[in-house]
Amino acid sequence: MGGFRAVEDRPTPKEVYNWRLYTEASIIATGSLLFGYDSAFIGTTIARASFKTDFNIDPKTSADTSSNITSAFQAGAFFGAIFCFLLTEKIGRKWALQANVVVFLVGAILMTASTGHLSHIYAGRILTGIACGAITATVPSYIAELSIVSIRGILTGLFEVAYQTGSLIGFWINYGINQHMDPTSSISWRVPMAVQIIPAGILFIGGFFLHESPLWLMRKNREEDATTALESLRNLPRDHTYLQEDLQMIRSRLSEEAAVAAKYGTGPWAFFRGALAELSRKGMWNRVVLVLCAFTLQNMSGAAAINYYSPTLFGSLGISDVSLYTGIYGLVKAVASIIFYGALIDVWGRRNPTIISSIACSLCLWIVGVYVKIGHPADIIAAGDKLSSSTAAGGKAATAMIMIYSVFWSFGLNGIPWIVAAEIFPGALRNLTGTYAALCQWAMQLVITKALPYIFKSFGYGTWFFFACWMLLASLWSFFFLPETKGRTLDEIDVIFGYVHDRALSTDDLAKSGDKAHAIEHSEEHL
Repeated sequence: MGGFRAVEDRPTPKEVYNWRLYTEASIIATGSLLFGYDSAFIGTTIARASFKTDFNIDPKTSADTSSNITSAFQAGAFFGAIFCFLLTEKIGRKWALQANVVVFLVGAILMTASTGHLSHIYAGRILTGIACGAITATVPSYIAELSIVSIRGILTGLFEVAYQTGSLIGFWINYGINQHMDPTSSISWRVPMAVQIIPAGILFIGGFFLHESPLWLMRKNREEDATTALESLRNLPRDHTYLQEDLQMIRSRLSEEAAVAAKYGTGPWAFFRGALAELSRKGMWNRVVLVLCAFTLQNMSGAAAINYYSPTLFGSLGISDVSLYTGIYGLVKAVASIIFYGALIDVWGRRNPTIISSIACSLCLWIVGVYVKIGHPADIIAAGDKLSSSTAAGGKAATAMIMIYSVFWSFGLNGIPWIVAAEIFPGALRNLTGTYAALCQWAMQLVITKALPYIFKSFGYGTWFFFACWMLLASLWSFFFLPETKGRTLDEIDVIFGYVHDRALSTDDLAKSGDKAHAIEHSEEHL
């Protein structure tokens, strides 16, 4: 049996597949929807004439302003991920999540209510960024720590589903506003700003009904509270064998963490120092570098650029109804992502999809760049002229290439970096390495979102070639340096990366004695 009722190699009582577990995972995953919505709505919103008029944005400085507004979110997210690591250790995942939702709400309300002061927009973007950075560093691990092993990959996959749902809402909200609202009215930019308050409010209210992570409770020596939480989440009595096995796996995980910290003492600071020492060893530091490279290439793929600056990029193709085509782009990307990460990720693996995806995406972007170079559609439209039939036909072909790009990107660098980052490190280090992965993501996204308006202004049609070159580099990198991690035990991964030091058998390997259980467990933190 698979899907939401996948069976483990150990006896799996039917009671563990219960509404409370599914509901709590869905509530927590809503945090990803906030991030997805932001990636889709902000570019079109701040490009509206009403926004530029209300905030007195000079056309000569609009590129600077757009860059600053967009990148303020990523800057906040970078520090939010760091802040969350420290806060979670202190107050737990539940209340850390709630605290960051409050920060998000304050930022969203500040932007919605702003009356012509860009400082309010900047402050709101930084606050929502801090919150989203913290939330994205919290949600996958939180769901994984509440879930049972057999469906952990599927439940943490709700993070990606929620992200794509938020992205879809953001794209189509802007399309609806363009169709039914006066573009010169302030309400045309206030409404998309206000919409993000709705899912944040749902997450805040739902957060009060969540259980705290049993792992965090056990780490704080609150075994009784952890047992009570597992009783409710598993719908089993505390003396049931299955629940006792869950508790034992948590104890084993904590023993691994203690072993990492042993050289430096006890407590969070000792663990942090021990983890850094472990990550600097031969066979570990190359994993750290691989994660950095993966997230760098992910953000240089052009996908985030299309999300945040869709009016500029689609406009360069000669498309006038930008909001419609960004909505279609978001729909195609969402459907492809959900299909791949819901059904194919543990069939196709990690390495080959990344290679194929990167080559195909590069080809698509080269074709688009050639069209923009030869046809100059944006210049023709800006001059008030009509596109020739051949240029218009080329525009349709270029638009199709963007849609094909979105399909191939969805099963490559879209989520593979998150999965690989979760698979290649031992369980005892994943609290730290998960935060590191989030920092890599936000740092590189900050760089590209800050730079893109200037890249586009300087390169013009060459912007498409710029991203095509990066995708070509990604295909070479994945061919030579990205190992296949699907179905690998931690010991096998150690051999791949040249780790030759002694380490006790991890709880990952204890829990995954069979191939099927192993594949499920190793999907636990994908996005």
